[in-house]
Amino acid sequence: MYRTMISTVALSLIMVGCSPKQGDSALKGQAETYESSSSAETEDKSSFIVSTQDDFADAVSDAQPGDHIVLADGNWVDFDALLEANGTADAPIRLSAQTPGKVILSGQSSLRLAGEHIIVSGLVFTDGYTPRNEVISFRRDNDTLANHTQVTNTVIENYSNPKRSQRDIWVSMYGKNNTFDFNHLSGKMNAGPTMAVRLISEASRENNHRIANNYFGPRPVFGSNGGETLRIGTSHHSLTQSLTTIENNYFDRCSGEVEIISNKSGGNAFRGNTFYRSRGTLTLRHGNGTLVENNLFDGAGDPYTGGVRVINAKQTIRNNYFKDLTGIRFSGALVVMNGVPNSPINRYHQVDGAVIENNTFDGVSAIELGEGSDTERSAVPINSVFRNNIVSTGDKTPFFLYDDMSGISFSNNLASAASPEELNDGFTASTSLTKDDSNKISAADGIGATGPYGVARDATGVSWFPKSSEASPFDGGRTVALQPGEDVLHAALAKANPGDRFSLAAGTYHESKISTLSVPVTITSADGADVSVSFARSHLFVLTGNGGLALDGLNVTGTKAPDGKGNSFIATSGVKGSGNHRLSFENMTFKDFDINGFFAVVTATKGSFFDRIEVTNSTFENISGTVFKLDEEADDYGIYNSEFLKIENSQFNNIGGLIASVYRGGRDESTFGPHVNVSGSQFSKVGKAGSPLMMLHGIQQGSFIDNTVSESAPIAFTITTGKPVFEVGNNSWSGLVADRIVITEDLRQ
Repeated sequence: MYRTMISTVALSLIMVGCSPKQGDSALKGQAETYESSSSAETEDKSSFIVSTQDDFADAVSDAQPGDHIVLADGNWVDFDALLEANGTADAPIRLSAQTPGKVILSGQSSLRLAGEHIIVSGLVFTDGYTPRNEVISFRRDNDTLANHTQVTNTVIENYSNPKRSQRDIWVSMYGKNNTFDFNHLSGKMNAGPTMAVRLISEASRENNHRIANNYFGPRPVFGSNGGETLRIGTSHHSLTQSLTTIENNYFDRCSGEVEIISNKSGGNAFRGNTFYRSRGTLTLRHGNGTLVENNLFDGAGDPYTGGVRVINAKQTIRNNYFKDLTGIRFSGALVVMNGVPNSPINRYHQVDGAVIENNTFDGVSAIELGEGSDTERSAVPINSVFRNNIVSTGDKTPFFLYDDMSGISFSNNLASAASPEELNDGFTASTSLTKDDSNKISAADGIGATGPYGVARDATGVSWFPKSSEASPFDGGRTVALQPGEDVLHAALAKANPGDRFSLAAGTYHESKISTLSVPVTITSADGADVSVSFARSHLFVLTGNGGLALDGLNVTGTKAPDGKGNSFIATSGVKGSGNHRLSFENMTFKDFDINGFFAVVTATKGSFFDRIEVTNSTFENISGTVFKLDEEADDYGIYNSEFLKIENSQFNNIGGLIASVYRGGRDESTFGPHVNVSGSQFSKVGKAGSPLMMLHGIQQGSFIDNTVSESAPIAFTITTGKPVFEVGNNSWSGLVADRIVITEDLRQ
C-alpha cells in the first residue's frame, strides 16, 4: 500500500545533577574501589597522589611506563588537564580518582589525552562546561593523538554550555585502537553530538576503536539539527573506513533529534545495544559496509521511537528485535531510503546491496520503503534482500511503499497481517506467533531474531553513580504552604528545590519582584481556594536552566504591570543556561493583560526551548498581545522555541494578537516538531489587531478539532519542509473575516 501524505491542497481539508554540593550526598556510600586506584597501589613507588593542578602537570611531565597518577578527592575547578605520555601495553600510564566518583571536575574543565597506552578512570565532570570544543579529547592537537588509550568508569553529567547554540562535543575519539567503556554520559543540552569518532586525518581512520557498555542517559529534544547522541565520522570523510565497534551500550531516552546515532563512515559494527524510549533511529546516513546486529530497539510506545534507517551500499541489518516503536516516516522501525542519482557526498547515496534478515518486528507502527521519494531522491533501492524476518503487528500491516521496490527481494518472511500486494510473494501469514518468558516473540524455523539481543541497563555505565530516573521532574520535592501577602512567591521560590510544591491559601498575592526559576516547581491553590495573583514588573516568572512551572487554580491579573512593551507573565532567559522547560496551566484564569498593546502570557526568548506547554480548562480574557509567543528563532536554520503546544477545553476572549505564534524556518529534516494541538476550546474576538487566530509557520504536526470560533481571524499555516500533517475537523465557525485556514508555502532554500 502507499501511505497518503498531505499535500498543500489536502492540508486545507484535514489538516542526577551532581554539582559538588549535591554530589557529596548523592554519592555518599556509593563509591567503590576501582582496581586501578586501590590504596595498595597508591602506596607503590610508581603511584603519585596529586592535590593541585601544578602537581598534576609535574607528575605528567615525569611520567614513565607503569606510573599511576592519582587525583586527590575533591572539587577540581577550572582544570584544563593535559595528559601527554607514553606507556606500554604491559605498563600503561594510569590516571584515576583517589576514590571513584569523589573527584569532581567542575567550572570550565576538560581533559586531553595524547600518546600511547594510557588508562583514565573514576572522574566526574559536572557543574560547568568545557572551555574547549570537547570535554574529553583523545588528542592534544591536530598532530598529537592518543592511541591504545582507554577511558573507563568516568561520568559527564549535565555539563552543557549555558548558551544552547554553542556547539561542543563531550567526548571525541581520535587516533587508533582506543577504548571508551563503562562510562556515563547524560543530560547534554547544547548543540553538538554527545560523543563523536573523528576521521579528520589518516591517523584516525581504520581506527578499530571500541565503544562498549556505556550508559548514554537522556539527551532531551534539542529542537534543531545537532542533537545526536553518537556520531561516527562526517559526510566529508564518509567514503573512508572507520572500523569502529559500538557494542553493549544502553541508550536511555536519547531523543535529541531524528538521528540517535549518525553513522557517517564505513565498516562499523553496532551490536548488542539497547535503545530504550529513544526518539529517532540508528541512521546509516553515510558510508558503506556497516553491520547492525543483535540490538534491541524498545520504544515502550513513546512517540517517534524508531529503529534503523538504511542509506548507502552493503549495509547489513540482522538479528535485531524491534518492539513497541511508534515512529513513522524518518523514524520508522525500519526505513529504507530513496537516494539521489549521482549523489554528492553530503546527500543520499542509493541503497545498494542491503541485507535485512532474521529480524523481529513486534508491535511497530511503520516499515518505510522508498522513504523520501521526490524529484531529487528518485534512486530506488537495488540488489537488496528482505528475508527470514517476523513482522507481528496484529491485523494491520506496517509496510508503506513510496516508490518501486522491485529492487528488494522479499522471501521467507512471516507476518501477522496481509502485506501490500507488491510484497505478497515474500510473506507467509501467521497468527500463532508465540512469546517467551520475557514477552518476546520466539524465532521459528530460522525465521526472526534469536536472542540474546540488547544489554541490560545495569550492565552499563558505572555502579557508583545513579542513572537517570523516569519520574516526573515535578515530583519528589517538599510541599510548602503559603499565606497571602506581598512577594510571598519570590521569597519561597528563592529557596526552591526541584519538584517542590507550593500550596497557596485563599487571598491576594502581589509580587513586586521577578522570580527567576532554574528548577521545576508546582504552584497551586490549596483545596480549590480563591487565589488572586498580580505582579508589578515586566514578568512574574523568568525560566532559566531547567526551570519549569506547573500552575493550577490561580487567577492572574495584569492590571498592576508596568506600561512597557514586552510584558509577559512568563519569559525565558539563558543566564543560567537554557534547558528544556516544561509549563502547564490547569484551571487558570488570565485577565486584563492590556496595560499596553503587546502584553503576552508566555514568551520564549531566542535560544530558549519549551519541551512542552500544556493548557487545560483555563480562561484568557482581555489580552492585548500574543498569548503564546514562540517565534523568536526566525533565522531559518531549522531551530524553534517549542516542541509541543497543547490547548484543550479552554476559553479565549477579546485577544488583540494571536493565540499562538509558532515559527520554525528552514529546510532541515532533523526534527519532528513543532507540534500544535488545539481541541474543545472557544475563541471569540481573536486577532482584533489584524493578526490571525494562530500563526503556524513550519510546524510538522498539529490539529484543530471540536472548537468554537466566532468573530476571529483565520489560522495562518505556512509549509516550509517535510510533509506536515494538520488535522481540522468538527469545528464551529462564525463571523470570520476570511477563509478558516490560509495556507502558504515558504520554499526558500
